Amino acid sequence: MCSLPSPVGALSDHPVDVGQRTEAIILAALVRRGYHVLTPFGTNQRYDLAIDVGDRFLRVQCKTGRLRRGTIIFAVRSVRSNSRRAYLRTYENEIDLFLIHCPETDRIYAIPIGEATSSVGSLRVAPTTNGQAKGIRWAREYELPE
Repeated sequence: MCSLPSPVGALSDHPVDVGQRTEAIILAALVRRGYHVLTPFGTNQRYDLAIDVGDRFLRVQCKTGRLRRGTIIFAVRSVRSNSRRAYLRTYENEIDLFLIHCPETDRIYAIPIGEATSSVGSLRVAPTTNGQAKGIRWAREYELPE
Protein backbone atom coordinates (compact mmCIF):
# COMPACT_ATOMS: atom_id res chain seq x y z
CA MET A 1 0.00 0.00 0.00
CA CYS A 2 1.42 3.37 -1.04
CA SER A 3 0.49 6.45 0.91
CA LEU A 4 1.08 10.11 0.27
CA PRO A 5 2.94 11.94 3.02
CA SER A 6 1.24 14.84 4.79
CA PRO A 7 1.60 18.30 3.20
CA VAL A 8 4.60 20.33 4.35
CA GLY A 9 2.51 23.18 5.75
CA ALA A 10 -0.90 24.73 5.99
CA LEU A 11 -2.71 26.01 2.89
CA SER A 12 -1.23 29.30 1.78
CA ASP A 13 -3.39 32.42 1.76
CA HIS A 14 -1.16 34.07 -0.86
CA PRO A 15 -3.41 35.40 -3.67
CA VAL A 16 -1.61 33.34 -6.33
CA ASP A 17 -2.09 30.12 -4.34
CA VAL A 18 -5.76 30.92 -3.66
CA GLY A 19 -6.30 31.63 -7.36
CA GLN A 20 -4.62 28.39 -8.43
CA ARG A 21 -6.75 26.36 -6.02
CA THR A 22 -9.90 28.05 -7.33
CA GLU A 23 -8.89 27.41 -10.94
CA ALA A 24 -8.22 23.73 -10.18
CA ILE A 25 -11.60 23.32 -8.45
CA ILE A 26 -13.41 24.94 -11.38
CA LEU A 27 -11.48 22.93 -13.97
CA ALA A 28 -12.29 19.66 -12.17
CA ALA A 29 -15.98 20.61 -11.89
CA LEU A 30 -16.21 21.42 -15.60
CA VAL A 31 -14.52 18.17 -16.64
CA ARG A 32 -16.74 16.17 -14.23
CA ARG A 33 -19.78 17.73 -15.94
CA GLY A 34 -18.53 16.66 -19.38
CA TYR A 35 -17.20 19.97 -20.72
CA HIS A 36 -14.16 20.04 -23.01
CA VAL A 37 -11.80 22.51 -21.36
CA LEU A 38 -8.65 24.07 -22.80
CA THR A 39 -5.94 25.83 -20.81
CA PRO A 40 -3.88 28.62 -22.37
CA PHE A 41 -0.12 28.27 -22.64
CA GLY A 42 1.77 30.76 -20.48
CA THR A 43 0.62 33.13 -17.76
CA ASN A 44 -0.13 36.35 -19.59
CA GLN A 45 -3.56 35.54 -20.97
CA ARG A 46 -6.57 37.49 -19.73
CA TYR A 47 -8.54 34.25 -19.41
CA ASP A 48 -7.74 31.20 -17.29
CA LEU A 49 -9.64 28.56 -19.29
CA ALA A 50 -11.51 28.15 -22.54
CA ILE A 51 -14.58 25.93 -22.85
CA ASP A 52 -15.31 24.26 -26.18
CA VAL A 53 -19.06 24.57 -26.72
CA GLY A 54 -19.08 23.13 -30.25
CA ASP A 55 -19.23 26.09 -32.58
CA ARG A 56 -17.09 28.43 -30.46
CA PHE A 57 -14.90 28.76 -27.38
CA LEU A 58 -15.92 30.63 -24.24
CA ARG A 59 -13.05 32.47 -22.55
CA VAL A 60 -13.33 32.05 -18.78
CA GLN A 61 -11.84 34.06 -15.94
CA CYS A 62 -11.89 32.09 -12.66
CA LYS A 63 -12.44 34.03 -9.44
CA THR A 64 -12.71 33.21 -5.76
CA GLY A 65 -15.89 34.45 -4.13
CA ARG A 66 -16.11 35.28 -0.42
CA LEU A 67 -19.33 35.05 1.55
CA ARG A 68 -19.88 38.30 3.46
CA ARG A 69 -23.16 39.09 5.26
CA GLY A 70 -25.26 36.84 3.02
CA THR A 71 -23.60 37.95 -0.23
CA ILE A 72 -20.87 36.36 -2.34
CA ILE A 73 -18.38 39.09 -3.28
CA PHE A 74 -15.84 38.67 -6.10
CA ALA A 75 -13.41 40.81 -8.09
CA VAL A 76 -14.32 41.75 -11.65
CA ARG A 77 -11.05 43.57 -12.32
CA SER A 78 -7.44 42.51 -12.24
CA VAL A 79 -4.84 44.34 -10.16
CA ARG A 80 -1.23 44.74 -11.18
CA SER A 81 1.20 46.89 -9.25
CA ASN A 82 4.70 48.21 -9.31
CA SER A 83 6.65 50.31 -6.81
CA ARG A 84 4.70 53.47 -7.74
CA ARG A 85 1.06 52.46 -8.09
CA ALA A 86 -1.57 49.80 -8.65
CA TYR A 87 -3.24 49.34 -12.04
CA LEU A 88 -6.85 48.16 -12.22
CA ARG A 89 -8.12 46.66 -15.45
CA THR A 90 -11.51 45.28 -16.44
CA TYR A 91 -12.00 42.13 -18.52
CA GLU A 92 -14.38 43.76 -21.00
CA ASN A 93 -13.95 42.34 -24.53
CA GLU A 94 -11.31 39.93 -23.21
CA ILE A 95 -13.41 37.19 -21.61
CA ASP A 96 -16.92 35.82 -22.07
CA LEU A 97 -17.67 34.44 -18.64
CA PHE A 98 -16.66 34.63 -14.98
CA LEU A 99 -16.76 31.33 -13.11
CA ILE A 100 -16.79 32.01 -9.38
CA HIS A 101 -16.02 29.38 -6.74
CA CYS A 102 -17.13 30.27 -3.24
CA PRO A 103 -15.44 28.04 -0.63
CA GLU A 104 -18.11 28.86 1.98
CA THR A 105 -20.97 27.58 -0.23
CA ASP A 106 -18.79 25.08 -2.14
CA ARG A 107 -20.64 26.07 -5.32
CA ILE A 108 -19.59 27.48 -8.70
CA TYR A 109 -21.45 30.38 -10.27
CA ALA A 110 -21.37 31.43 -13.95
CA ILE A 111 -21.72 35.17 -14.67
CA PRO A 112 -21.54 36.38 -18.29
CA ILE A 113 -19.20 39.37 -18.70
CA GLY A 114 -22.15 41.48 -19.90
CA GLU A 115 -23.84 41.02 -16.52
CA ALA A 116 -20.78 41.93 -14.44
CA THR A 117 -20.45 45.33 -12.84
CA SER A 118 -17.37 47.46 -13.35
CA SER A 119 -16.08 47.33 -9.77
CA VAL A 120 -17.09 44.41 -7.51
CA GLY A 121 -19.39 41.52 -8.33
CA SER A 122 -21.97 40.26 -5.89
CA LEU A 123 -24.50 37.45 -5.70
CA ARG A 124 -27.03 37.26 -2.91
CA VAL A 125 -27.30 33.98 -0.96
CA ALA A 126 -29.44 34.97 2.03
CA PRO A 127 -32.54 37.21 2.06
CA THR A 128 -31.89 40.89 2.68
CA THR A 129 -32.57 42.22 6.17
CA ASN A 130 -34.96 44.86 4.80
CA GLY A 131 -36.91 42.38 2.63
CA GLN A 132 -35.78 43.92 -0.69
CA ALA A 133 -36.16 41.51 -3.59
CA LYS A 134 -36.21 43.76 -6.67
CA GLY A 135 -32.88 44.21 -8.41
CA ILE A 136 -31.19 41.44 -6.42
CA ARG A 137 -28.94 38.98 -8.25
CA TRP A 138 -29.64 35.69 -6.48
CA ALA A 139 -26.72 33.24 -6.42
CA ARG A 140 -29.00 30.25 -7.09
CA GLU A 141 -29.88 31.70 -10.54
CA TYR A 142 -26.19 31.62 -11.55
CA GLU A 143 -25.24 28.25 -10.09
CA LEU A 144 -23.40 25.92 -12.45
CA PRO A 145 -25.72 22.90 -12.80
CA GLU A 146 -24.53 19.43 -11.89
